[in-house]
Amino acid sequence: MAVPRGALALIPARGGSKGIPGKNLQTVGNVPLVCRSIRAAQASNGVGRVVVSTDDDAIAAAAEAEGAIVIRRPAAIAGDKASSESALLHALDMLEEQGPLEAELVFLQCTSPFTTGVQIDAVLAALKQEGCNSSFSVSPWHGFLWRADGRGINHNPELPRQRRQDLEPAFLETGAIYAMGVTAFRGCGSRFCPPTSPVVLHDVGPEIDTPEDLALCRSIAAQKGE
Repeated sequence: MAVPRGALALIPARGGSKGIPGKNLQTVGNVPLVCRSIRAAQASNGVGRVVVSTDDDAIAAAAEAEGAIVIRRPAAIAGDKASSESALLHALDMLEEQGPLEAELVFLQCTSPFTTGVQIDAVLAALKQEGCNSSFSVSPWHGFLWRADGRGINHNPELPRQRRQDLEPAFLETGAIYAMGVTAFRGCGSRFCPPTSPVVLHDVGPEIDTPEDLALCRSIAAQKGE
């Protein structure tokens, strides 16, 4: 069998969530979060197959209705302490039983509802650099960071106050998009397979970790006419 064309998009979406019950089926712009991630992957020029790993019947039904392939995640790796990497590795094993795997994997998180196909393609493009085994989305960070003991992280508070634009450039991991070479990822077991390349994205929108985040994203979607 031939190797499938394009990158493999994998979306872990378990049913349980303590902070927001049924989080991955909560809607933003009247679209469930898992479906928003599927649609973003489908809008990417670089993605071929779109796969959702879940332990939940309702999520599985929603994913299949969007045209995604569903891999059933065992309960042993579906708890709140299970890593996303365990779900990705399990899905790769299951897919490999059906045929050859893609060379590249893009891991999308449902908690980033404003991910776009263009952004996914930008992260995948960085993965094609010579010697790069993984890439991930970041956004510029311009604030002053402090430790709990009052020491500065990216500045020295004992010196005259710097302007924000004079700080050393810093970038915040968005948590939205990660891309990896499949062989490298399976070898190291981490989404950050060295060498890795951060990809600066703008207008990424907030992540959803709390009910307040969900409300904010719904407000943003409404303002955008979604």
